Amino acid sequence: MLRFECDYTEGCIPEILEAIARENHTQLQGYSEDTVTERARAKVKALCGRDDLAVHFLVGGTQANTTVIAAALRHHQGVIAAAQGHIACHETGAIEAAGHKVIALPSDTGRLTARQIDQVCAAHWFDPSFEHQTQPAMVYLSHPAENGTIYSLSELEEIRAVCDKWHLFLFLDGARLGYALASPRNDVSLQDLARLTDVFYIGGTKVGALFGEAVVISHPELARDFRYHIKQRGGMLAKGWLLGLQFDVLLENDRYMAISRKAVAQAMEIKKAFEEVGVSFWSDSYTNQLFPILPNEALKQFDENYVYNAGEKIDEGHTVARFCTSWATTDAQVQALIADIRRILG
Repeated sequence: MLRFECDYTEGCIPEILEAIARENHTQLQGYSEDTVTERARAKVKALCGRDDLAVHFLVGGTQANTTVIAAALRHHQGVIAAAQGHIACHETGAIEAAGHKVIALPSDTGRLTARQIDQVCAAHWFDPSFEHQTQPAMVYLSHPAENGTIYSLSELEEIRAVCDKWHLFLFLDGARLGYALASPRNDVSLQDLARLTDVFYIGGTKVGALFGEAVVISHPELARDFRYHIKQRGGMLAKGWLLGLQFDVLLENDRYMAISRKAVAQAMEIKKAFEEVGVSFWSDSYTNQLFPILPNEALKQFDENYVYNAGEKIDEGHTVARFCTSWATTDAQVQALIADIRRILG
C-alpha cells in the first residue's frame, strides 16, 4: 500500500537521525537551555530578520496552540478562528478545556477575512450588554488553511490592520508552514510573518522532523513569562535539546525549504494528472495537500493500493479525497499514483 493520507507517516529526514546519534552522549543542559537549542534559536531569528524575537520549541501543534492561546488570553476572552480551523474541529476541545471559547466563523475558503473579524468585534463592542459575552481578543489563522489554501500578503496585512483596530493578538498556526512558503502562489515570507503577527510557529512535525514546532513571539507582553506557561501546560521537555537539534538541522542551508519545495512540486504533478482527466477540486490548493472530488466507484479502486483520507460527500456518487505529499514522498510513488489516476479515471 502507498500512503498519501498525511505528511507525518514517516519518522524524519536522515540528517536529523544522524545528528541525534552524534550528540547522543553529549552532556547538554536541560529544558531547552543548551547550546544546541540556542544555535537553533539564532537561526530562526536570522531567517526572520529580527534579533528581538522570543523563540521556544514545543513538542507538537496542539501543545503549541493551547499554550500560546492560554498565555495570551484572560479568562473572559476568546479566540476567533475559521470554523474549519484546527483549534475549532481537530483538537478535542483543547482550547475550551484551557478555559477559552473558540469563536468559530463560517468560511467558504477555509480562511478568515479582515471584514469578518471586523464585523465580529463591532458586534461585540457595540452591544450594550457586551460584558455578558465572550470578549474577542485573539485571531487564529492557519497558513496553509485546513483545505490547503494560503493567505496572500495583502490579506494578512488587512487582517493585521483590523487586529490593531480592535487590539487583538494575531496568532498564525504554521504546522505546515514550509509547504505554504514553498507554494508557487505564495508571496509571504518569514520576515513578513514576524512583522505582521504577534506569534506564529514554524512546523517541524509535518515538515521533516520527528516532532516539534518552533514558536516565534514578537509581542513583548506575550513573550514575558512564556516559559512559565510552557511548564504549566506540560510542554517543557527535560531533554529539550532534542527539539532544538532538529530545528538546527532543518534550518541549515535552506534544507527546510528544499524539502518543502520538493513535496509541493510532487503535489503539483499529481494535481496536473487529476486535471488532465477532468477531475475538479474541493479547494484550489497549491500546497502539499490536494482535495480531488472523485466518483465513489473510483475510490474503491484506489482503495486497493492507496491509503488516503476520504472526506465530505459532495453527493450520492462523489466524495472529497485528500492526497498528501511529504518530505519522504518518492518520485516512484508519485509516478505510480499518476499512472493509476490515468488508468482509473482516464
